[in-house]
Amino acid sequence: MTLRKYILSFLIVLFWSMGSNAQDSLDSLLTKQEVISRALDENFGIRIAENNVEIADNNQNILNSGYLPTLTGLAGANYDLNDRVTEPENGETVDQRGIESNRYNASINLGYTLFDGLGRLYNYRSLQEQYDLSQLEARETIENTILQIMSVYYEVARLSENINVLEETLEISKNRVTRAQYQFEYGQANNLVVLNARVDVNNDSISLIETEQLLKNTKRDLNVLLNREITANEFSVDTTVTFISDLELDSFVTEAELHNVSLLQIEQSLEISDYDIKINKSGYLPSIDLTGSYGWNLNRSAATAFFPGSTTTTDGLAAGVSLRWDLFDGGFRNIQVRNSKIRYQNQQIQKEQLISQVQRDIANSLGNYRNKLFILKVQEENVETNLNNFNRSEEQYKLGRISSIEFRQAQINLLDARTSLNLAKYDAKLAELQVLQLTGQLLNVNL
Repeated sequence: MTLRKYILSFLIVLFWSMGSNAQDSLDSLLTKQEVISRALDENFGIRIAENNVEIADNNQNILNSGYLPTLTGLAGANYDLNDRVTEPENGETVDQRGIESNRYNASINLGYTLFDGLGRLYNYRSLQEQYDLSQLEARETIENTILQIMSVYYEVARLSENINVLEETLEISKNRVTRAQYQFEYGQANNLVVLNARVDVNNDSISLIETEQLLKNTKRDLNVLLNREITANEFSVDTTVTFISDLELDSFVTEAELHNVSLLQIEQSLEISDYDIKINKSGYLPSIDLTGSYGWNLNRSAATAFFPGSTTTTDGLAAGVSLRWDLFDGGFRNIQVRNSKIRYQNQQIQKEQLISQVQRDIANSLGNYRNKLFILKVQEENVETNLNNFNRSEEQYKLGRISSIEFRQAQINLLDARTSLNLAKYDAKLAELQVLQLTGQLLNVNL
């Protein structure tokens, strides 16, 4: 290759690199805070969970409690048109046609349950507990969604960093091709060295293209979770990762039973089951109802052979009180109470089982997190070692003391070490997020 061709190749690579960097700078940065904020507003699962909370809030309203009276308005009208033939034993037969009569009525009725065995009170409190439970269920949905979104977000970050590594690797391989071509032209190497270098460039190009495509796919996954335009791929993500302190993490683990959302849900379910027992027991007591009404009636009848027509109007107030006491209902109420007590006992057993499972999951996730941190530390040391080895190999290769194959191996070792470090970094962060979720602190810390 002539010097002119070499300069031209160098300028092409330089401008391509500058263009790539310029494009990266034009890409908008999608921060973790923006991702979480948008997820809370736009994620489909979270929106459904929030609607369920709103339904539970409506159910606990005083309008759904049974404490308010009922007011009913009734009205009616009747019209009769008849023909009548009267045949007395002694007398003239009377034949009447088109006898009209009509009746009108209207009333307003008030009903109020004064006492129902406290079932209404316990039902109202149960609805309030169900609202609290729906909030915990929504929180669980939010936690799971945030964990899923951050998993995809960090995968985008990992692939982005891998692309940077692959681009640097490809650039080194291209320079090796140029060097090998010079060596071949000046008789310092055979054509096999050039061919091997070009094969390595092709392999590095393929790896870069595949990773770029995988990055685009992962960005689309993130867009779906955030309810963004699927084709909106011109964005970058924050690749910085920080970890919480061991002291803070230990305090989270200590208080996990007070904040774990699954344990809080089972506690809420126990409260609801306790109210179910009381609601069923309320059927043993009588109920007292008050009624009141105001009515108006108009009755207009036609004249007959023996009576003149008349119009009668009545209106007035009425009030009453009634007591109902189911002294024996065939044992149905007794069975309901027994079954509600058994359901309560089952939930107590589930609570004990859940506590054991949560403790196990926290111990497993904590151990996994600490292992990931150790692996991260080892990978950092591994990158440093392979970087030193690569720099020395590059010097030796330029001096002709090692072959291109040995230099390529050092290059591959550094590439593997750097990509493994990226994987270890984000694996450790995801392991930390799992610990935070189990301890109930995922929504209380900066991710």
